[in-house]
Amino acid sequence: MKFEDRGNSITVFPQSADGFEVSLYVDENRDDPFEVYFNGWHEAFSDPSDALESFAFGLSDECRLKEHYRGESAYKWIVESNRDGDWHEYGATGLIFSRFWKSKTVKIKQNRLITGGSGNE
Repeated sequence: MKFEDRGNSITVFPQSADGFEVSLYVDENRDDPFEVYFNGWHEAFSDPSDALESFAFGLSDECRLKEHYRGESAYKWIVESNRDGDWHEYGATGLIFSRFWKSKTVKIKQNRLITGGSGNE
């Protein structure tokens, strides 16, 4: 497993071409000091246990990330969770502006460092 520790953050890099980066940042000066990123998707947490659960979820095969592109630029990220074999939207993050004139594509990415689920549903 390839990762980077910067003291206030840790990033786990994808193990395959269809994976995505998973990062956890800590900033004690914010109301919600813990933030988890899956490429462009992100969510802030006040509880460290919730942040760690989300971090582990991103590394599991129970999570996948749908990245929406215009041309070569990603502009929207949708996290989905697998429940009983069906994928359900967990959350979305998007940019206000996109290159609307470029062709639209969607790439589905998934990590498999943790198999059998992380308990996040």
